[in-house]
Amino acid sequence: MSEIIVIGLDGHESGGRALQHGAKLAKLIGDCELLVAYVIEWSPYSFQTAEENEKRHQRREEEISVAQERVIDPALAEMKKSGISASGVVRHGDVADTLNAIAGERNAQQIVVGKTSEGGFTKRLFGSSTTNLVMGADVPVTVVN
Repeated sequence: MSEIIVIGLDGHESGGRALQHGAKLAKLIGDCELLVAYVIEWSPYSFQTAEENEKRHQRREEEISVAQERVIDPALAEMKKSGISASGVVRHGDVADTLNAIAGERNAQQIVVGKTSEGGFTKRLFGSSTTNLVMGADVPVTVVN
């Protein structure tokens, strides 16, 4: 049975470092597939007008398409060029919860994410997606600098 590692991309350099680390792990493991994932932060608790609700689904589909084209497809092309088996997924939701759910759905053995350099008051007060993932994941999480 092939090992599966979920790679959380963020569209920034930190996600690229996570992808490179995942590629190294895949080569070391041998029979390994990378599942490259991008989560679009989406709160079900936002207040919207009736008009906004009508357009919400269309907006979600457009965001998924753009993320697939700009983040996932280039990562998959890079892995293919390196000879690494990889697939991709884009979802809406809470980043930590969604990455953990994806790992569970695919019976992944590990999640790899990048440590972001962003900070500020909000991050200190509420925590980051990476911290929440490390604290709540059902599988080991590797955080790459």
